[in-house]
Amino acid sequence: MKITKFGQSCLLIETTKEEGGEARIILDPGSFSTAQNDLKNIDLVLITHDHCDHLDMDSLKQILANNPNAEVITNADVQAQLEKEGIKSEVLAHGETVTKRGILLEGVGDKHAILISSMPQSPNVGFIVAERLFYPGDALTIPSKPIEILALPAAAPWAKLSEVVDYGIAIKPRVAFPVHDSILSNPSMMQGMLTPVFADAGVLFKPVELNTEYEF
Repeated sequence: MKITKFGQSCLLIETTKEEGGEARIILDPGSFSTAQNDLKNIDLVLITHDHCDHLDMDSLKQILANNPNAEVITNADVQAQLEKEGIKSEVLAHGETVTKRGILLEGVGDKHAILISSMPQSPNVGFIVAERLFYPGDALTIPSKPIEILALPAAAPWAKLSEVVDYGIAIKPRVAFPVHDSILSNPSMMQGMLTPVFADAGVLFKPVELNTEYEF
């Protein structure tokens, strides 16, 4: 599996035959990046929820214009919004699975983390891709199965650093890399703090540069 991070939570995931099939997947094409808009040969677009840093409608439309056969998979709330734009999608809810191009996708979780106690929690679905990579979206949902690769929401208005660390250690993947960290003025400082903490728990914490492909 190859993973390229474009910004905030937007990832390009490239799977192999050994993982069930060769597929190119865009996860959460949000407003913090534009590199995803130029990609071709995209098979799937996964959207965890409707916040602008995870779903930018103009970005999604450009992706689909460049890749008219790409399928969109998301939650019911986002699907209703996409229907108004004439965009077809398929719902994957918590506990459900679907196989696309030989790749098993699993839905995990159904609610966004609490932002403010007086605000209702918006819908959010995390994805397990090819039984290897888990990205929870804007939530700290613990999946019911072992996880090899964790895309860890490292910084957010709804999370404390201690919660993020405890979450990653509770899941205990083989390797974790940070996403959702664009709000930090100096992400490398946080990454430097987390690397030894996770190492003590037996987890390789791997900072990733933007627009750079990594093999997992």
